Amino acid sequence: MEWIIARQPTWFFVADRWSGRQKDGFHEGWLIADVPLIATCLSDFRLKVGWGGLTVALPHQWDWREIGNRLRGKRIMFVGDSLSMNQWQSLGCIIHAAYPRAPNYTPTTTGPLSIIIFPQLNITLMYMRNAFIVDLVAQNGVKVLKLNAVGASAKQWLKTDFLIFNTWHWWLYNGRKKPWDLIQDGKLMRKDMDRLVAYEKALRTWTRWIDQNVDTKKVKIFFQGVSPDHWNDWGMPEQRRCGGEREPLKQAAVEEGGTNRADIILKGVLKSIKKPVHLLDIARLSQFRADGHPSIYGNPRKIGMDCTHWCLPGVPDAWNQLLFATLLGL
Repeated sequence: MEWIIARQPTWFFVADRWSGRQKDGFHEGWLIADVPLIATCLSDFRLKVGWGGLTVALPHQWDWREIGNRLRGKRIMFVGDSLSMNQWQSLGCIIHAAYPRAPNYTPTTTGPLSIIIFPQLNITLMYMRNAFIVDLVAQNGVKVLKLNAVGASAKQWLKTDFLIFNTWHWWLYNGRKKPWDLIQDGKLMRKDMDRLVAYEKALRTWTRWIDQNVDTKKVKIFFQGVSPDHWNDWGMPEQRRCGGEREPLKQAAVEEGGTNRADIILKGVLKSIKKPVHLLDIARLSQFRADGHPSIYGNPRKIGMDCTHWCLPGVPDAWNQLLFATLLGL
């Protein structure tokens, strides 16, 4: 078994706490003007008074230009849903902030693939939208989610140096937002099934694809982990969504909220993989940050509450700290 938790053994989170620094991040989220950020919450008063970076014990202080140099000439792809996009945007902002006087960056989007190229470093930073990391295809006008296939999705995955996957958020949708008409499970066609069972089957299909197709001496594989939302009770019965939250949750509230079942399934599946996959174990550290979502302060073109995605700068920057700490050890 080659599953590696990215936070061990050379560093660790200190007492499951977040520090009290004045604000998060290593960048201002709006710096790449041409990239449509999910949630730049700089207008939100919470960012000015209460955000703090992750308290960690690290081998040395972060030098983001050093990170940029280590990524020089590399192709990095995030594959997944909009939480994957959140981390992609964060990394783009971090690299931009490290090289603010570099030539103009060239963001482009073609179909499900979005690319930022940093010419000075020859870094290609990509995000490919694939909410299920298995195939979702149209067959005779019907959208079919194929739990046993990744072939149509994986054509561009291997043309990279680093792959960071994620999936979970879209597995729970019903009604008009449900992305498929039918689920294909082997030879069976179903209108629906237990979503956790379907999620596990898709993950096992993905692990088989990794084992059979990826040369991990050339391509390093990461899995983002399960990003928690704060729509419902998370150990604080009086709170049903993230609006009005101004500081991280206390440990007791996180413990009361319990463990995410999707996170348990993911870790169980990763134990079966033969190739080295580095898990960015973001679930618990992110669970503390009910204050880290856009709530009503996100996209100005979309009115409503968002307790799923994360503000930038913010929590996804900590996810990228996990990524970089792992890269430094490879």
